[in-house]
Amino acid sequence: MQLGDVANEAAAGFGKPLDGVRVLALEQMQALPWATQLLARLGADVVKVEHPKGGDSGRGSLPAMTDPDGRSVGATFLRNNLNKRSICVDLKTAEGRQLVLDLAPKFDIVAENSKAGALERLGLGYEAIAAVAPRTIYLSVNGFGSSGSPYDRWPAYAPIAEAMSGIYEFKRQGDEPPMVAPMGGLGDIGSALFATIGVLAALRHRDATGRGQRVDIAMLDAMVAITDLVPNFWSLGLRNGQLGPLIMHGFRAGDGWFIVQVGRENQFAKLVEAIGHPEWATDERFADRQGWIDHLDDVLRPAIEAWAADKTKVEACDALAAIGVAAGPCYSDEEVVHDEHVAARNMLVELPRTDGVDQPVLIPGNPVKLSDVAEGPETRIPWLGEHTDEVLAAELGYDDARLAELREAGAIG
Repeated sequence: MQLGDVANEAAAGFGKPLDGVRVLALEQMQALPWATQLLARLGADVVKVEHPKGGDSGRGSLPAMTDPDGRSVGATFLRNNLNKRSICVDLKTAEGRQLVLDLAPKFDIVAENSKAGALERLGLGYEAIAAVAPRTIYLSVNGFGSSGSPYDRWPAYAPIAEAMSGIYEFKRQGDEPPMVAPMGGLGDIGSALFATIGVLAALRHRDATGRGQRVDIAMLDAMVAITDLVPNFWSLGLRNGQLGPLIMHGFRAGDGWFIVQVGRENQFAKLVEAIGHPEWATDERFADRQGWIDHLDDVLRPAIEAWAADKTKVEACDALAAIGVAAGPCYSDEEVVHDEHVAARNMLVELPRTDGVDQPVLIPGNPVKLSDVAEGPETRIPWLGEHTDEVLAAELGYDDARLAELREAGAIG
């Protein structure tokens, strides 16, 4: 799907569910920018506040492309900032901080993802915003929340929260080091989803009460929720990554790997029949589920892989799906990019590059599909400070002379 395209165009006349909702985002990197991009995709007007020198630190990530002015725009920024406007404000200046306080009442949501306490020290914390904008919702996303965690002083990116959730140790084998970031920005996007849910709930609550409130999202909280089996299995007596008697493993086909999940006796019977050993359904070795694991590598794996050897991984999964056994191929990056499901569901958006490279940047599409809401049109990422004058003139009535004064003072860029 290209920028500007519209899917489900018949629903365009209904508008978007967040039309009229306005977000002032003091954001960096991914956890909050992913959430505000989702809000924008659902119709919200998102104004992104960036530092005049360099902007969102995600712009400095690699790999990168260059913008029309030759500035680097990194991958983290590219995939998290569609459909937004950018203004440059230096929050370390008194004038810049006052701009945020003046803008806050004109927005439904003020969102930030600085380290806990950073904005409070600048005079832009929840209490300061609530004092000038009591109906405005204040969204905070950071590593450990805003209520006094013992880790408050620690900076945190997604892998930090992921590691602290226990999932890295849960999956680590022997003396191997942990596999870091096995699912991309799981800690970021998981936190962003909870942030989005919190904001939508707070908006609904404001409809009923007329009051704004703080939505406080800790990345570690989000990861504890998502990696739920770590504490849950511990409480049920499993230790050191034990999954219990469950076939949830990878097997080789003719062209790569596929995953099979079997957790019930009727599924096991279907699996062994499919691979040519129906007698194993009543074999004493497999009398209970623990037998599946005890004999996985010496009996089941050789048989499953022999059965799949003349099949592609997709063919193997298709055959198992036909009898009700859950299986899925392990796709490479190339295979994901060209997958028919991904295309049919508009799950990749093409952002044309501005530096002469033909291959567009691919950004995941919106996974939230609503029957009465059109997908798109999406707009490109904003260039740094592209909308500063436009937003301050429209929202605060500033004329060219006032904008020049603020620029001269270093408050805006």
